[in-house]
Amino acid sequence: MKFLPKVSPRGVVAVAAALAATAGLVGQTAGSPAAAPTGLQQQLDTLLADARFQGSQVGLVVRDATTGETLYDRAGGTRLLPASNTKLFSSTAAMDTLGPDYRFHTDVLATAPVRGGQLHGNLYLKGYGDPTALESDYVALAKQVAQAGVRRIDGDLVADDTYFDHVRLGDSWAWDDEPFYYSAQISALTLAPNTDYDSGTAIVESRPGSTVGAPVSLKLVPATSVIKLVSTATTGAAGSANTLNIERDHGTNVVRVTGSVPAGSSVGTEWVTVWEPEVYAADVFRRALAAQGVRVDGRIKVAATPVASARRLARDESMTVGELMSPFMKLSNNMHAETLVKAMGAVAKADGSWSSGLGVVTDYARSVGVDTSKIRLSDGSGLSRKVNVTAQSVTDLLIAAQKEPWFAQWYAALPIAGNPDRAIGGTLRSRMAGTPAANNVHAKTGSLTGVTALSGYVSTKDGRKLVFSMISNNYLTSPRSVEDAVAVTLASWSDAAPPAAIAPNAKRTASADEACGEWVKAC
Repeated sequence: MKFLPKVSPRGVVAVAAALAATAGLVGQTAGSPAAAPTGLQQQLDTLLADARFQGSQVGLVVRDATTGETLYDRAGGTRLLPASNTKLFSSTAAMDTLGPDYRFHTDVLATAPVRGGQLHGNLYLKGYGDPTALESDYVALAKQVAQAGVRRIDGDLVADDTYFDHVRLGDSWAWDDEPFYYSAQISALTLAPNTDYDSGTAIVESRPGSTVGAPVSLKLVPATSVIKLVSTATTGAAGSANTLNIERDHGTNVVRVTGSVPAGSSVGTEWVTVWEPEVYAADVFRRALAAQGVRVDGRIKVAATPVASARRLARDESMTVGELMSPFMKLSNNMHAETLVKAMGAVAKADGSWSSGLGVVTDYARSVGVDTSKIRLSDGSGLSRKVNVTAQSVTDLLIAAQKEPWFAQWYAALPIAGNPDRAIGGTLRSRMAGTPAANNVHAKTGSLTGVTALSGYVSTKDGRKLVFSMISNNYLTSPRSVEDAVAVTLASWSDAAPPAAIAPNAKRTASADEACGEWVKAC
């Protein structure tokens, strides 16, 4: 069994009965005649008049979650770059297409007989897209092989990731993101180093040496010979700056470590992506076989399994897709999104490619009422800068999702504002704490340079459930504190006694927002 971060059960917030629109909750829709500012509209207009939006774009739509009535609309039909709000589209499509009970699996197969403990031929390790496979899972597979009576393989260990195509990186993903954990290569046979399940990555642990000037001690987790560490890093004086830099060379598995670590500092951890993760997975599996007394005489090769003549010796299964939603959405895991997209293509169209999978995602969105002629989906995670959606389309999706049989599990997987538990608050754990939005707002964050987005669900002070989507593009100084203020305004609103205007949190600096995007693990 794989470890899944425990998330406290949370029922869906009770949806209030449909209420007639009141003067305090009337918004001006795009293209409608100008109206006298009222209540909530006036407060949101004031927030969006922030100087940080000058020369940039912002779309905000607020709607009643029960009736779909639009309560506020600022540029809701304008196409914008959503960053990880894209995951709202890929996750809902995966829950519908694959289903919450779907499990990925990894098989070990052979085409030759085993006689006297010896397999006379190759051993095949075939992946079916599991993004949560850990070293412990490959150990479990190795134990099954040993239990099948295999003690020696006189052929090669063949890594088979042909369930997906061989396109490793998404459309328009930036070259300078490639070494970093949020931009790992997508493969049907892969490995994650820990229970954040960042597939296609390894962790480099660093420790200062025993004396000033001594080399920094490095360790790979999991152990693998696929990655080569080349280090010039040294130990600095106690209290000196930590300038350690760990980065993989493009097109190789050479990881260069430079800089200095102060004496006496704690163990550092840095995730690095792996070039061709199927070979990495096979190497970890080979080590696991050796630990179980199973010897492989040949080399690691990459090829397709001759499935027609193969028999299965071992299988490992992942957590369900429904369970995967929590680490995926809480931590905004890009590799989960893209794996799900390719898996949808493989299951629905027998083609594990981005193009087929994105067709499935688009088909699902269209089927629930999203006008897909007005948006463009170029990947499943939002790392692509070609994705364009509208705040209106996002709220259409959020409203429709409430009617799905899997909604409660998916809703619980969204980050929850102000909850410090990383497995519950996720990328919203440090935001809106101590406000009416805390433990109220369930929403997906989005973050790229010049992009921030927040879309989800919130209940007003009166118990009225709303959906909202706010997407900001092309700013020079982060408006994320304005984004939070919008959510807090919605959570604080009461028809009976409208609250005083809520200003952006002045203590949350723009520089901190830019340095602490959703894909920075320390934040």
